[in-house]
Amino acid sequence: MTPAQAARAREAAPSPAPGEYLAELEMLFARLHPEEEGAVIDTAAIASQVKAIVDELHPADIAHVLESLPLEARLLVWAQIGPDREGEVLLEVSDAVRETLLADMERSEIVAATHELDADEIADLAPDLPDDVVKEIVESQDVTDRAQLQAALSYPEGTVGSLMEFEVASIPEDVDCEAALQYLRKYDELPGQTDALFVVDRDNRVKGRLPLNTLLVTNPDVAVSGLYESEVATFVPESDADEVAQAFERYDLISAPVTDAQGRLIGRVTVDTVLEYVRDRQEQQELGKVGLREDEDLFASVFQSAKNRGPWLALNLCTAFIASRVVGLFEGSIAQLAALAALMPIVAGIGGNSGNQTTTLIVRALALGQVSMQNARRLLLKELGISTLNGVVWGGVLGIAAWALYRNVALGGVMALAMLLNLVVAALAGFFIPFLMDRFGRDPAVGSSVFLTFITDSMGFFIFLGLATIFLV
Repeated sequence: MTPAQAARAREAAPSPAPGEYLAELEMLFARLHPEEEGAVIDTAAIASQVKAIVDELHPADIAHVLESLPLEARLLVWAQIGPDREGEVLLEVSDAVRETLLADMERSEIVAATHELDADEIADLAPDLPDDVVKEIVESQDVTDRAQLQAALSYPEGTVGSLMEFEVASIPEDVDCEAALQYLRKYDELPGQTDALFVVDRDNRVKGRLPLNTLLVTNPDVAVSGLYESEVATFVPESDADEVAQAFERYDLISAPVTDAQGRLIGRVTVDTVLEYVRDRQEQQELGKVGLREDEDLFASVFQSAKNRGPWLALNLCTAFIASRVVGLFEGSIAQLAALAALMPIVAGIGGNSGNQTTTLIVRALALGQVSMQNARRLLLKELGISTLNGVVWGGVLGIAAWALYRNVALGGVMALAMLLNLVVAALAGFFIPFLMDRFGRDPAVGSSVFLTFITDSMGFFIFLGLATIFLV
């Protein structure tokens, strides 16, 4: 077994829960700061124990441990990771943690860490590396790997090219099954996630795919040309990664070929890469909804974290201030009828909840490519119909509740009408905000909630207090 095969075998072995190792490591780090003054600290022994723990972990588990440790402990663990595993760990950790690890590495260490990585993996790291280091890494590759790496680096993030792997198992179309098996024996091992072989012609153009299970159970003298599936989903490097993710889900793909403009096979996309992309996108969107950035380290300094979150809070402050000024316009009305102060948050809150339902639906439909100019009008009318029906039903309920509490029929009527109008406003805002953000090239999942809350709060206060001023004061 070669060293590379031994490393793969070690990494393939399942690891116990990384949380168990994390607790053990934290106990070791506690020994670096003993409570007793003058206590002898055996740093070498602690480092040796840390290394023994790290050597048992899969790179993904090491990444989990590093992300869960403060900077000092993180760097201590990082120092115990062998050069042959540093590149794989760097691929697994978050962008923020990767930045702290790279800052602790010499230039030569970074270059050495990439020697065990494929071209597509190096391309994943490249955005976090200085340009001169990337150039040195490219120059350190052999001719074939250098060409692949330069190709991988040329594709922008969010395209199939940025997800593509160059290691592909393919066979000619004019051979029989015995010859196809001979082709497979040329590989030390098949590329991961290989469920089928891509069948190509003499010019390396993709003709179809031959499932491995079909090849293995077919007589050796049967021609491949009569076995392979000609209908195969293929992509070009410039294809949008979101569309590819949808295709993988729709057709239950394990792997798919990537071709150039002439249909020649240049790489493939696999389901594990697509799933990782989808997970990262979802994480970015979830963090973006509350103004957090993907590059924020859990253990970053107070100043850095505050700096990252400041712009979002500033935007929220502006929208909240405007909403408060809307309320301020009706201070006289509130002073004359105190019940308005107690009831107006209900109108704004329900409107916000209803608008969020519409926004979530539209964002999902946009992500799946289900909204077009042809069906947008019908979808908008549907949402307006839903909001109107809900406004009549629940506005009536709240109106009756307001009348029961304050024994004021007019107040109940104002409450019901304000609820109806604000739900209609919420439906319009919930539809148009993500739609317009998408049209202007912005991610509709990030920021929609802030603008929606601003509109439903401001309009909810304005509608309710305005109607109250007209009919009650």
